[in-house]
Amino acid sequence: MTASEIRKIFLEFFREKQHQIVDSAPIVLKDDPTLMFTNAGMVQFKDYFLGNKEAVNKRVADTQKCLRVSGKHNDLEEVGVDTYHHTMFEMLGNWSFGDYFKVEAIAWSWELLTEVYKIPKDRLYVTIFEGDEKENIPKDLEAFGEWKKVIAEDRILLGNKKDNFWEMGDTGPCGPCTEIHVDMRPDHERAEIDGATLVNNDHPQVIEIWNNVFIQFNRMANGTLQELPDKHVDTGMGFERLVRVVQGKSSNYDSDVFMPMISKISEMTGKQYGENESLDIAMRVIADHIRAISFTIADGQLPSNTGAGYVIRRILRRAVRYSYTFLGQDEPFINKLVPMLANQFDGVFNELKAQENFVKKVIEEEEISFLRTLNLGIKRLEQVISTGVDQIEGSVVFELYDTYGFPVDLTALIASENKITVDEHGFQTAMEAQKSRSRKASESEKGDWIIISDSKKSEFKGYDSTSCEVKILRYREVSEKNKTFYQVVTDQTPFYPEGGGQVGDKGKLVTINEEIAVFDTKKENDTIIHFCDKLPLNLERPLIAQINEVNRKATTLNHSCTHLLQAALKTVLGNHVAQKGSYVSTDILRFDFAHFSKLSEEEVLKVEQIVNKKIREGILLDEQRDVLFSEAQKTGAMALFGEKYGEKVRVITFDPKFSVELCGGTHVKSTAEIGLFKIVSESSVAAGVRRIEALTGLEAIQYYKQKEEVLSSVNELLKDPKDTIKALKQLLEEKNTLQKKIEHFQAIQTDDIKKKLESQVFEKDGFKYILSEIVAPSTESVKQIAYDLRNKYSNLVLVLAAMVDEKPSITVMLSDEAIKLKSMHAGAMVRELAKEIDGGGGGQDFFATAGGKNSNGLGAAIAKSKEIMNLN
Repeated sequence: MTASEIRKIFLEFFREKQHQIVDSAPIVLKDDPTLMFTNAGMVQFKDYFLGNKEAVNKRVADTQKCLRVSGKHNDLEEVGVDTYHHTMFEMLGNWSFGDYFKVEAIAWSWELLTEVYKIPKDRLYVTIFEGDEKENIPKDLEAFGEWKKVIAEDRILLGNKKDNFWEMGDTGPCGPCTEIHVDMRPDHERAEIDGATLVNNDHPQVIEIWNNVFIQFNRMANGTLQELPDKHVDTGMGFERLVRVVQGKSSNYDSDVFMPMISKISEMTGKQYGENESLDIAMRVIADHIRAISFTIADGQLPSNTGAGYVIRRILRRAVRYSYTFLGQDEPFINKLVPMLANQFDGVFNELKAQENFVKKVIEEEEISFLRTLNLGIKRLEQVISTGVDQIEGSVVFELYDTYGFPVDLTALIASENKITVDEHGFQTAMEAQKSRSRKASESEKGDWIIISDSKKSEFKGYDSTSCEVKILRYREVSEKNKTFYQVVTDQTPFYPEGGGQVGDKGKLVTINEEIAVFDTKKENDTIIHFCDKLPLNLERPLIAQINEVNRKATTLNHSCTHLLQAALKTVLGNHVAQKGSYVSTDILRFDFAHFSKLSEEEVLKVEQIVNKKIREGILLDEQRDVLFSEAQKTGAMALFGEKYGEKVRVITFDPKFSVELCGGTHVKSTAEIGLFKIVSESSVAAGVRRIEALTGLEAIQYYKQKEEVLSSVNELLKDPKDTIKALKQLLEEKNTLQKKIEHFQAIQTDDIKKKLESQVFEKDGFKYILSEIVAPSTESVKQIAYDLRNKYSNLVLVLAAMVDEKPSITVMLSDEAIKLKSMHAGAMVRELAKEIDGGGGGQDFFATAGGKNSNGLGAAIAKSKEIMNLN
């Protein structure tokens, strides 16, 4: 069976078991503050487990893109080295939301593996939760009983809390799990050692293949467990491991999931796979990492220096390092693998094929940048090694990691080649210090949700109303950066939660005798949460939720204008333009889009003109809610890559021939409300991504008003000329003429000073000395004099105590001979002399300068220089 067939069989199997097959969620998360990336198949269904939403379909199955390189699931260092760890992987899963439970889940998993995929039963083992006395959780006898129906009892193994009790996090839904493991060792090895002893012991051929989690408890903030009213099933099977097992391979990388890519890498680099372990690891790392890099970029996460973007950059740099060090690739290479990967997943995850050129270009630019940095890092390391040290200090290892993006193993590899070690303990200390700083900066402590009402329904009313009566459903206390506030969920709300680039609403919750400020609104998964400074005195009494209408109006103008802007950019630049990010607030709109060159002034002007034309046309908003996603796609409505759309969507149209988009944000009723649009900047933010910042409405009017005031001031200074531009040009020409004259006089003055200094040269012990006080026209002239004299005289020692624009300074210039034979250093000398003028400075061994405050000390500085050099 091919990998494609294996995937299809899984989905069809569960379709026949009345499961709805759903699309993979994006690999990059936007509305979950607890995770950067989707790291398991259950992530997109968290609200069902948490009880925040009622599942429309009680049975669901899919294949989910996952990424595990940070947090507790960090397998990065094993990737490519062992046979089964990956960064990006597919998680095949089936779920029951309060429907079937252990009986069906266990029976179906066994049926699929043994009867459909034909995995030999004598190679399979299962584990169940052994129980935990401390937490008063009994052994999972129900799972044990179900497994006894299909597998020998000696193949049912007991697992501890670490291996067989799954938890979403420190708090939240959790429960026992049962894992299925497969023994892929040759028969003679299986005869020698019982596979049961190798389960969960990191044996590369005895691996977990499927995990069935039975979510039946809720972990509270105090650590206690509460029974959930509804029981859920959450399963996950690593697709790459399954393919390896079905195809009878000893490594995931030997299956047809990876071998075509590895063969391509081998062909492109001229290196043979399977002959050298270091080369093999490098090829496996690249074959794995290109998947993680490409799919995260396709889902909207660009490499950067912070957060999720930094994780992607690190993965990419790790791949570049392997291609550079082991495969001899000193030119961008990894980006050339994108087309093959896009073709491989075409029909499975189509977003990569749709953005193939964009993803390829982003990776190429990142490669170019890091290859430059890599060279600098290697030079820095060589500089340290050249000092003859036996060990590279931990601080240097951390500098290479933090500044140059060097993984520790790369530093260790280069060090070992030079027969020296690295201070790994010192590195870990520096790394932990950085992590500690990061943790403190983002430290947040959340209490349990306090339930006021059992209702789970929370409805957004903000498209039609700016206020409404609400009841509190639940709240929790949050402590963050020495501040305590409350997060409140209500049965309905007019407050728009931060999302789609639009900032969250602010406003207040009002009762008869109190007002509670809502300083932000965010979404956690699909739940709208109000951030409040305090709680109402009576939590069960109805309140009036009221947004700040002025803020909402200004934000709405900007959001609607991003739609007009995107359509205008497509008109001017082409259909390749696609939104890559946006920020819509009360005072500005920021729009990031795919485009590979700077916009010309003419292009910016055209875009601006088109948007303002559409504003003047007063196009009425056509808003359609609850449109089937499939129907919206047929109309050509623009959807954003990396967004997770439900079965029903909201379509925003400003002229069906101009702008039709899927959007959850708030919008104007007519484009005429926007009034005015002005682009204030156009720049690059990443490879292949440009950014436009613009103003609308009153902010745009204020912008023009400020420009008008500046122009008025200029005209006033110019005595109200008839032609302002002509007058300014004339003024600049006069300035340039005068500047040239000044420079001419300064050159004459500089030449005179230099001649005077040449007449003061004296010799001692084979060296020429010039030690003098001068008054110079500029600091540049002093520097020029110093360099000219150094070029003219060998064995020169020059100290100039100068007054420049009524400020004292000291300059020291030394010849190579003075540095070598007299062990002199200009930087050290100037720091000492600067004390006489109450100043400081420094520089190189041959040239250094210092500035100060005390001009009366210039003579003392010259005298001190003579004393230092024993010239008295």
